[in-house]
Amino acid sequence: MSFKFIRELFKLGKMSGDKKQGSGDGAKQVTCLLIGAGARGFGYAYYAVCYPEQFKIVGVADPRDFYRKRVQDENKVSSEFVFKDWREAAEREKFADCVIIATPDREHKGPAVAFAQKGYHILLEKPMAVTEEDCREIVSVCKDNKIVLAVCHVLRYMPWAYKIREIIESGEIGEVVNIQHTEPVGFFHFAHSYVRGNWRNEKLSSNSLLAKCCHDVDLIKYWMGDSSKCVRVSSFGSLAHFRKEDKPQGAGDRCLDCSIESQCPYSAKKIYLDRVKQGHTSWPVSVITEVPDIESVTEALKSGPYGRCVYECDNDVMSQQVSTFQFENGATASLTMVAFSSRLCAREVKVYGTKGEITCDASHFPKVEVFDFLTQRKREVECRSQGAMGRLSGHGGGDYLLIDSFVQALRTGKENLVLTGADDTLASHLLVFAAEKARKDDCVVHIKPDGTF
Repeated sequence: MSFKFIRELFKLGKMSGDKKQGSGDGAKQVTCLLIGAGARGFGYAYYAVCYPEQFKIVGVADPRDFYRKRVQDENKVSSEFVFKDWREAAEREKFADCVIIATPDREHKGPAVAFAQKGYHILLEKPMAVTEEDCREIVSVCKDNKIVLAVCHVLRYMPWAYKIREIIESGEIGEVVNIQHTEPVGFFHFAHSYVRGNWRNEKLSSNSLLAKCCHDVDLIKYWMGDSSKCVRVSSFGSLAHFRKEDKPQGAGDRCLDCSIESQCPYSAKKIYLDRVKQGHTSWPVSVITEVPDIESVTEALKSGPYGRCVYECDNDVMSQQVSTFQFENGATASLTMVAFSSRLCAREVKVYGTKGEITCDASHFPKVEVFDFLTQRKREVECRSQGAMGRLSGHGGGDYLLIDSFVQALRTGKENLVLTGADDTLASHLLVFAAEKARKDDCVVHIKPDGTF
C-alpha cells in the first residue's frame, strides 16, 4: 500500500507544485500548530502555502521573535495562537488537529508527550528523542492516546530508497546477504553543523550517529525487512582533525582575523560570506543570521559561533563512525558515516543478494542499477522525482512526500500512508542506541527479541 501511494503521488503530479491539486476532493482540511519555526519547521509549514485547502497553520510557538513572526505573517495566524513557549499552547484547550515539532533534539520529548496527551497528532523531527527511555515514553503515550505519530525519517520517502525496497521484495536479487551504506556528510557541512553548529556537542544535542544517521540506520532496517531482526551490533568511531592539537601554526581564533584563512578549506569566510557575495542566501547561510546579507553575515562571523576557528570549538561528536549489524538470518550490514567528503549527503548503497546486486548513487541525479547474476546483465531503474516546490524540495523531494503522507493520512484516515510511524521508528532508534553503546563500551551489543540490550 505505501509503495502504491507514493507512486500515485508522482502520477498525480503533486510533485510539480500544482497548488490546486487535491482541492474540492471532499476530504477535510487539517489544522496545525507549529512548534519550532526554524529551518525545518518553516520548511514544512510551506505545505500550507501550497495547499491551503488541505492544510492550515493556525498556531506557532517559538521563543525567537523573528522566526515566530515570519510564520505568523505568512500564514495569517491569529495573535491568540502565537506563543513564545510551547507550554503556553499546551495549557490551552485543543485548537488544532496536529502539531509539527521541530524544536532542538533535546527538546522533543516534552512537547511530544504533552500534545499527545491532549489528542494532537504529531509530525516529529528526527531524532525522536535523545535517550532510549524518552523514545519509549513518546511511543507509549502516542499509542495510549491513539495518536498518529510520523517521525521525519525523510529518506524512506525518497524514490531511490523505496525503489530499493521494492526490488528486494520482488525477489529479483534473491536473498539479501549484505548491505553497505555510506553517508558522506560533506566537509563543509560537517564543519557547519557538527563543529560550529547546533549538533557539535553531545551534551547540548546528541551524538552524531543519532543526529545525522538515525534515518540511515532506519533505511538498513527497512531494506532488510521485518522477517529478520537485528541480533548483534558493533561500532567504532573517533573525532579526527577538528581538535585543538590539529590547529595549524599561525591560525587565529576567528576566521575573519586569521592570517592563514585563505589556506583553510573550513574557512567561515568561504562557507558563508563568499556565498552571500555570489548571491546564495539559502542553507547554510540562512541558518547563521535572520537576514542573510553581507552586513549581517559579516557581523555573525565576527561575534557568533559560526565564525569560530574549527580547531577552537567545544565540539566532541564523532567525525567518522562505522557501525555493523548482524541479523538473525545471518545477513550483515554496515553503515559508514564520514565527515571528510566532497559529496554532500549523497548516499552510496550496495545491496548484495544471492541472485544479483543493487547499486545506488543517491546524488542530485539518483539512479539505481540492478545486476542479474544469471544473465550477467545490468539494468538501470529510473527513480528521479518530478521536482518539488520551494522550501519542500529538500532531500530530493523527500521533505514534500513526508509531510504530504502525514497530511493525507489525517485527511483520509488512512494511517498506513505514514511510512515512519511509532513502532518502526522506535525499533531503528534502538539500533542507534545499541551502536553507541557498542562504541562507548568497546563491545558487541546483543539485541534481545524485545529490542532491549
